[in-house]
Amino acid sequence: MRREYIPHHPQASARVLTHDFPSEICGWGFHPEYEIHLITKTRGSFIAGDHIGTFAPGHVSLIGPNLPHDWVSDLAEGQVAVDRDAVIQFSDEWIHAAMEHLPELAEVTEVLQRSTRGIVFSGATAWRAAETILACVHSQGVEQLGHLFKLLALFAHAPPEEYDLVASEWMGRPTDAASRDAGEAGLSYIFDNLTGDIRLSTAARLAYMSEPTFSKYFKTATGMTFSSMVKKLRIAYARRLLDTTEHSVAQVAEMSGYHNMANFNRQFLAEVGTTPSAYRRLESDQKPPPEVFSLGRRAPSH
Repeated sequence: MRREYIPHHPQASARVLTHDFPSEICGWGFHPEYEIHLITKTRGSFIAGDHIGTFAPGHVSLIGPNLPHDWVSDLAEGQVAVDRDAVIQFSDEWIHAAMEHLPELAEVTEVLQRSTRGIVFSGATAWRAAETILACVHSQGVEQLGHLFKLLALFAHAPPEEYDLVASEWMGRPTDAASRDAGEAGLSYIFDNLTGDIRLSTAARLAYMSEPTFSKYFKTATGMTFSSMVKKLRIAYARRLLDTTEHSVAQVAEMSGYHNMANFNRQFLAEVGTTPSAYRRLESDQKPPPEVFSLGRRAPSH
């Protein structure tokens, strides 16, 4: 994992951009700025703190300062998704300085505080936010700033059923180099080998650590054990295969890194609440939302 540096533009209140995937600026990392994020294409896995979920086009989130995050698309080797993301980033110092002169902005204080756990929006809020994010990307100056304020108002007024806080509020933030190195090496190795053979010993070697040391620092960085991370990402991938392909359940298990059907069925049931075969028979509106792919120890809402 890396600490991202968000360059400040002296003539702009926020950094607004689109980028491809993969690209140099993609990766599991954190930064002190707030980030409003929209996925415009592809499906994949979403990490925010100790949460692992899935995403599809229209995925809208607000990530608070220093919360580790990443979006990894399922792409064939060599494939590039052009303009996969639309991103708006702004600093805590700027928004609070603006509040001193624009008291109306005080209404966004609560949603900014909630964003330290990462917020994923849904329903009408996500739909309207996606439109406004794209409008922000395609404008500049005062017009762009107006779209940003509209976005913050949308988030602040979102009904409870149209947002989820996804990360545990008590999860540790990796601050030491060893934790960051273990998190970065471990996640890169998992994503590169998700459907193949994954070994803790290999991940530890890539991080230049012993297995016990790597395990300790990986959990500090990500909030979960290495084996739990592998399992949750594999089940998320299996679910997308069941949703979007005609592969048999046995083929899905094999493609997701499971070579034992009984183990695959058991792990899928534990994560999703139903077996793979039963899951595939469900109608779309009966299937559990992607946000079920998170740690069992969810922090209480306040």
